[in-house]
Amino acid sequence: MSDSQPSRAAGANRTGRPDQLTVLGFVTDSASETVLRDGLNDLAQSGIGNTCDIRRGSAKSTIAAMMRMPAPQILVVDIAGDDRPLQTLGELCDVIEPSVSVLVLGDIDDVELYRSINRRIGAVDYIFKPITREMVARYFASLITNNGHVADSTRGGRVIAVTGARGGIGASSIAFALAWFLGVDSNRHTLLLDADPSIGVALEQFAVEPRTSLRDLLDDDAPLDPERVVEAAVPVQNRLYLLGSPPNPGAEAAARVGRARQIIDALRFRFNFVIVDLPVLPVQSQRELLELTHHRVIVLDPSIGGLRDTLRLLAIPNNPGQPQRPTIVLNREGRPGGLKRKHIEDALKRKVDIAISELPKPFAALVAGGRFAGVGKGPLLRSIHDLSREVGFEVGRKVERA
Repeated sequence: MSDSQPSRAAGANRTGRPDQLTVLGFVTDSASETVLRDGLNDLAQSGIGNTCDIRRGSAKSTIAAMMRMPAPQILVVDIAGDDRPLQTLGELCDVIEPSVSVLVLGDIDDVELYRSINRRIGAVDYIFKPITREMVARYFASLITNNGHVADSTRGGRVIAVTGARGGIGASSIAFALAWFLGVDSNRHTLLLDADPSIGVALEQFAVEPRTSLRDLLDDDAPLDPERVVEAAVPVQNRLYLLGSPPNPGAEAAARVGRARQIIDALRFRFNFVIVDLPVLPVQSQRELLELTHHRVIVLDPSIGGLRDTLRLLAIPNNPGQPQRPTIVLNREGRPGGLKRKHIEDALKRKVDIAISELPKPFAALVAGGRFAGVGKGPLLRSIHDLSREVGFEVGRKVERA
């Protein structure tokens, strides 16, 4: 166990005792340690103040520490490598106050273990490793704040907005690939929402005909029935569905205020993931969609224009339902004449989360014959898999293909 000092994140401690840590965590690996620190720092930057102390240590180390340390508000314990995890957790319960919220990390993917931890030990939840910043935001935000709005925002499917810093840099292709990976390859109930009401290309790329277009749902003055929204989603393949509008450059979206919210509310209780291909346009429905997303993905290319526009998008503040900072995807890294990754990160003053190398052949294969043809294998698939974990996909048990 390290002797590292508690890191004091921005914002006031939300507990009743001034000496009480918000989060005390003991983890067995460096990757989890780093992700926990980064994720809690994200929460602090979004206004969810916390004090945290994340250390390296096993479940046994946690018990030893809790016998001599003040109780935190939230305790993270890692049972990876423990051959008797339930007995160890039972011993932990004997040395901590009942008011402490316990989150258990582990590398055993077993339903019975999960049930035992939650029912017999009384832990808040069991989190299967590897963990991500998104998981930290999702699990910790409501526990720290005791805020019903934050907790409500985690119920239902996750809404992910994929936005290009500028046009023509491959943001739509990345949104399509992410939706395909989740809905087809990973068998999660997924909806791809093409949010451009005038020149959206998703329907054409996936070769499907709309039942009711997104434009019709936005423009209709009649009361919006949630069943009508769900029925408008067109099946693509396996568990992937699509909702969009046929290209019509002359169309003007006249959506009423709150219409986009009604559509998203209906979709979230049908789909695990709603991937929104969201252009940066001053349209009412798109402003609403941006406010409704749980997580933003910003795609840029290695150009001065892409860097400048990314800084503008990063200046948009997160809403209360977005405790995690936006994910930055650098597309076409290594393009001849493009900016170096280090120069981009220096200008952004933060790391790029996902970098996709200049891959003309794999990207061309995405739309073979003018139609989206799936993600395939190789480096592009690995990048999309990494992106899926950033936005909330948990690998866990394999879901049988429908």
